[in-house]
Amino acid sequence: MNGRLEQVRHVVMDMDGTIYRGRTLFPWTLPWLEFLRRHRIGFTFLTNNSSRSRSLYVERLDAMGIRITPEQMYTSTWNAIDYLRETYPGITRLFILGTPSMRREMREAGFQHVDDDPDLVLVAFDTGLTYEHLCRTAYWISRGKPFLATHPDLICPTDEQTLLVDCGSICACLSAATLRRPDKVLGKPNPEMLCHVARNHGLTPADLLMVGDRLQTDMLLAARAGALSCKVANPREDGIYNRDIHLVPDLTVEHLGELHARMEEALGPPPPASTPDADSRPGGRSAR
Repeated sequence: MNGRLEQVRHVVMDMDGTIYRGRTLFPWTLPWLEFLRRHRIGFTFLTNNSSRSRSLYVERLDAMGIRITPEQMYTSTWNAIDYLRETYPGITRLFILGTPSMRREMREAGFQHVDDDPDLVLVAFDTGLTYEHLCRTAYWISRGKPFLATHPDLICPTDEQTLLVDCGSICACLSAATLRRPDKVLGKPNPEMLCHVARNHGLTPADLLMVGDRLQTDMLLAARAGALSCKVANPREDGIYNRDIHLVPDLTVEHLGELHARMEEALGPPPPASTPDADSRPGGRSAR
């Protein structure tokens, strides 16, 4: 395994359950990120949660002491933007079921939300979902418009005493009403999400290490894309969502602190602190 870790040029990390839980940053996260910077290994945070824009995630991480550029944050919304640009060139008029933050991000990327005769329906995680908007979404799906979903998650992780109904559950409702499933479900574990990250940094999936806590999204994503995978333990996820998934990650650790130790064993001590950050480079260090 040390030989494979030595070849890692970019680390892609899930967020909730991996670098923090709810509003609490894990104590091993900042030392781990500093280790990657010192070794000039690039990193990207990856999330299926489309309810927040990339800029809001950057602000949230900054408040936790994690300084990143917007390009180091890749959400299912940006996966949708990249997919739409590649697969539906010229289409910009969408009916979007999503939060104001998500719609604003889509608008800034050149896509507008329209109520009348859209070219395509895009369903995301809408934390302000209304019955009227749900019905209108179903209407356009029933009219045969292309139907895309940003991600498949049924619920969104939270440390609050509630259950957050996510995009996959909203799509299940729409599918029951319209007798149509989404034509395309983006986000994890669709391998296109990781392939986009690799291409954005001039790399291939084989150069990446995917780190996360869910077998059915994070680890399956890595397996489908051909990236190295590392699963961190999460008792909540393992007891509910991971128990029926038969998938063996390349590496399993208790937390990022253990992965840090494994990587340090494989790579040796980091170079002097004056070495330029990986953040200033597209993919991280050059291949060995």
